[in-house]
Amino acid sequence: MPIYTRTGDDGTTGLAGGGRIEKDNIRMHAVGDVDEFNASLGMVGDENLQPLQALLFELGADLASPETNETRRINQSDIDHIEQWIDTTESSNEQLTTFILPGGCDFASRMHFARTVCRRAERSVTSLHREGGCSSESLIFLNRISDLLFAMARSINKMAGIGDIPWHPRTDKD
Repeated sequence: MPIYTRTGDDGTTGLAGGGRIEKDNIRMHAVGDVDEFNASLGMVGDENLQPLQALLFELGADLASPETNETRRINQSDIDHIEQWIDTTESSNEQLTTFILPGGCDFASRMHFARTVCRRAERSVTSLHREGGCSSESLIFLNRISDLLFAMARSINKMAGIGDIPWHPRTDKD
């Protein structure tokens, strides 16, 4: 069976549970940005992130469904799990005293890049949430994941013997 259906050739796409909407609808921007974020996590190349990628598929399914309590897959326990992961990761990092630049070793840089893609997805989901199109848990979940990736990038750099790269604002405005 081919992967193409031709049903989207008119610029619409099917929603989970039925119905069709325009592909440039805010809901589909959110779904697409979460999918892009998931792909960026795959590019990080860390199999420890695969459970997180599976949860992002569930988030995508939530976003592709008209909002009802029955369609929510991402919930507070998922957020709690991410927060525990952050706390564990941050426990080995030094306290931040300034903004830091994204970078360091290649692995940490890929993590920072995925974090920025996550933030883009979070902005799209924020727009959808503002219109009542998704749960607050969806929004909180992405916010916590971006924090997790930041903490992980710092930890990876530390393990590679690379310290945080502090941001130094310009002192003159030339």
